[in-house]
Amino acid sequence: MNAPSFTVRELAERFGLGMRGDVGTRVRGVATLAGAGEGQLAFLANSRYRGQLADSGASVVVVREEDAGAAPRAALVARDPYSAFAKIAALFEKQPARAPGIHPSAAIDPSATVSPGAHIGPFVSIGANSTVGDGCVVGPGCVIGDDCEVGAGSELIARVTLVTRVRLGKRVRVFPGAVLGAAGFGLAMEAGKWLNVPQLGGVVVGDDCEIGANTCIDRGALEDTVLEEDVRLDNLIQIGHNVRIGAHTAMAGCSAAAGSAKIGRYCLIGGGAGVLGHLEVCDKVTIDAMSLVTSSIREPGVYASGTPLDDSRNWRKNAARFKQLDSMARQLAELRKKEEK
Repeated sequence: MNAPSFTVRELAERFGLGMRGDVGTRVRGVATLAGAGEGQLAFLANSRYRGQLADSGASVVVVREEDAGAAPRAALVARDPYSAFAKIAALFEKQPARAPGIHPSAAIDPSATVSPGAHIGPFVSIGANSTVGDGCVVGPGCVIGDDCEVGAGSELIARVTLVTRVRLGKRVRVFPGAVLGAAGFGLAMEAGKWLNVPQLGGVVVGDDCEIGANTCIDRGALEDTVLEEDVRLDNLIQIGHNVRIGAHTAMAGCSAAAGSAKIGRYCLIGGGAGVLGHLEVCDKVTIDAMSLVTSSIREPGVYASGTPLDDSRNWRKNAARFKQLDSMARQLAELRKKEEK
């Protein structure tokens, strides 16, 4: 099978981009500005890397209009070079062929429905009353429990577990080790002992979502835990029961949303950030990495919490003084009152 290649003109016409230089230049792969060589395409989206542009060995560079004149060879001009690069790079991504059919080692309940156009890999288990749609890929070792639905064109890459009452929309992609539909963390205390609160809801995932490796999404207690369409979750994320995440929101690795939190549309949650339970975050909010959201956010914007990194000795001194801030503020207020008199 011949490797794909495209001319600058073909790429420009395909993705609606401007052209500079030799439009017949062929692209056979992609790379970084610093690492690209002959026949490869790179991009410049961040101004801090502009110094690498003149020395880049890339045959073609995707740039903004203001940087096009500095491109050493051919250029594609885009309003957003990173998005344009993502679309072009997808042309060179090698996708393994997944022929329709069911592997002999798969265990499928008689009441389950599997489309003839789906690929069911080795050692897959599919439970009672579950449905796998047309064009789905269910990779090795996946477990689809009872009463689950995998929408058309979705892919469970490997060792994905849908515990029970999980509904995946169309073209959902779930990476290895993810667990959807496990019991939420619902507990009640009685006579000094914990009682488990039954988790009777499910998980609903909208079209075109991606769920990263080893991420967990708990099923709801009474209602469903919901991800609207085009939500992107990184690896190692915890989504508690009855959380709702709005469309086109992205959450980076090791972040978490506690039970019944509601996160709006087009939000960005940084790595290691947390949203406490029962809070609401409105649309178009960015939470910086390692921040903790302790109250609802009603206005769009960028929010952060925590203290900057410092050497341990200084940090401990400052941490000890945190406890004194309230009394210091009160003393300052008293001094201001005396000055005003």
